[in-house]
Amino acid sequence: GRVPIGKGVVSKSGAAVLDDKKSLVINPDGTLLPFERQKDYYVFAYGSDYRGAVRDYFELTGKPELLPRYVFGNWWSRYKAYTQQEYLDLMERFGKENIPFSVATVDMDWHWVDVVKKFGKSAKNKFLSKNPSELIQGWTGYSWNTDLFPDYKAFLKKLKEMGYHITLNVHPSMGVRWFEDAYGEFCRFLGKDPEKKEQIEFDLTDKKFTEAYFKLLHHPYEKDGVDFWWIDWQQGTKSAVKGLDPLWALNHYHYIDNGRDGKRPLILSRFAGAGSHRYPLGFSGDSAQTWASLDFQPYFTANASNIGYTWWSHDIGGHHMGERDDELYLRWVQFGVFSPIMRLHSTSNEFMGKEPWKYRADVEHYATEALRLRHKLVPYLYTMNRLTHRDGLPLIRPMYYAYPDQEQAYTVPNQYLFGTELIACPITEKIDQKSQLASVRVWLPEGRYTDIFTGRVYQGPCMTSLCRDEASIPVLAKEGAILPLAGEVTENGCKLPEALEIHVYRGNNSFTLYEDDGETMLYRDGAYAETEMTVAESESSLRFVIAPAKGDPSVLPQKRSVTVVFRDVIGAKECTVLRDGKPDENAKIVSEDNVSVTLSEMTPQEQIEILLTGYDVLRNLSLKEHKIALLSKLQGSNIAKKRYERLLNVDKSATAPAELKNAFAELNALWYEQ
Repeated sequence: GRVPIGKGVVSKSGAAVLDDKKSLVINPDGTLLPFERQKDYYVFAYGSDYRGAVRDYFELTGKPELLPRYVFGNWWSRYKAYTQQEYLDLMERFGKENIPFSVATVDMDWHWVDVVKKFGKSAKNKFLSKNPSELIQGWTGYSWNTDLFPDYKAFLKKLKEMGYHITLNVHPSMGVRWFEDAYGEFCRFLGKDPEKKEQIEFDLTDKKFTEAYFKLLHHPYEKDGVDFWWIDWQQGTKSAVKGLDPLWALNHYHYIDNGRDGKRPLILSRFAGAGSHRYPLGFSGDSAQTWASLDFQPYFTANASNIGYTWWSHDIGGHHMGERDDELYLRWVQFGVFSPIMRLHSTSNEFMGKEPWKYRADVEHYATEALRLRHKLVPYLYTMNRLTHRDGLPLIRPMYYAYPDQEQAYTVPNQYLFGTELIACPITEKIDQKSQLASVRVWLPEGRYTDIFTGRVYQGPCMTSLCRDEASIPVLAKEGAILPLAGEVTENGCKLPEALEIHVYRGNNSFTLYEDDGETMLYRDGAYAETEMTVAESESSLRFVIAPAKGDPSVLPQKRSVTVVFRDVIGAKECTVLRDGKPDENAKIVSEDNVSVTLSEMTPQEQIEILLTGYDVLRNLSLKEHKIALLSKLQGSNIAKKRYERLLNVDKSATAPAELKNAFAELNALWYEQ
């Protein structure tokens, strides 16, 4: 559940102080030197310009790097001793279920764990010789467990063929022991005698050890297909250099090493204090499978932006302990879709797997749809990735970043801005068994907002509770929002989509879609494309324009199918589609619940203009219809429900029975516009 969090560079008082006296100096070659001083204060006096404080903090310390595109898809992760075939069979099952993934995580059981049983007592760690636990003896390892993975190279190759990127978990604290495959070569590199079978202590302050650590233990596996490493350090903060936390050193050196040869660097590790944003991604630790743990994560994730640490990977679904609760699993997955990194995870307990088919049928359906949606969101997420890197704009931001002078913005801890176009409001409480609804407290600023799932429209400003059944959480598109999605996703990975689906909401706005190769550093040399989209609304028309791509269009698919969906427009009398200024007779126009336009074989150099006139706008049910819909779900006496119907005809300040709490809350949100 809730725990204290550290300080950032913003403050409601207008000034925040960061004490940097314990940090080391980074040399030009990336090595580290102690630099003792009694005081080293940085004062961020930005008033209520919170985003400005974080932006300039990045200018001072270094910006977050542009993340590889594949990290924004679904990750499979589990602390479980899979066999090679079990793991591959599971990945095949996901494919058959049409559930896309982009990252395959193999936890610590990829290497030898029961090392005393396998290699004898001499394998014990000399620092832990009083502890006979075979599990503890095997936290550290660099040699594949050939009992589980008889042909690990074939295993990695198969995962690559299936479209996965791969990460392995490492706990490096015990150094290198005699039974490791690379032990002999490691000893010779350091000038040691391998016949003595002495443990080589872990020490990243030793340049020779550090060179061998990467060259001999990690690079060979990267050549075989491992893309990056999950650094699971949790063994203390002391090292041979005063003030150097081994976790910080691991993050620093691993990140630099992973970015060699023009590759875009990446690690998964724990937070090591201010400046850690330079080494994404963040692993928030083992979460308990409880509602309290889920409830803390949205608040924690949003407020971590105050120290610039924006790219968090949580154990979605909960790692250990707790109780079985299918509804909790579903709500966690729904939050995970609208979190920075979507990594399903659990411990080896056979009853805690996060495969959707292990849950009841309705939960399986909604969780599967959520996982598919995550991959559709990648074009939007990757554009936000660019904004974080270029402009210092976090993907997830507390409401007070955009509305610092509105007191209500500080009172909705689990509500946050999700990129430039959306507001997400995860539900972190159980459904009320009477009303079959769960609620979340929400503050809506001035403007019109449309729920992307229900189509319900809300008018701000207002403070209310939004209620949902298990199918969705409130995710609200701002007035004029433009949301670029991938078309139907049927493959693993996150390649540039051959089909785009652009959701447009009425209003006046622009959005620039950013795309590049997703993995190399070539974008620094201009190998990227930007496609500007604009929506403009007048009293009688709605115009949407896709401009020709700027930059380097060669990085894009040269022909795409593009579908534009006007999400809050119904039944336009006239829809004109121009392609480079000429009518497109082949455009497919559907004008029913929404107006949609599909263009085939669109090239990056073309301009598309869509003009709607004589259309109806999406409207909510009348209050009467909505009351009936809410009461229809209410579990209980039909006679009592009739009495409640009369009660719901009173004004919004009326006191409702406990079983009508959620029904009243949802109606309150609608009273503002009707």
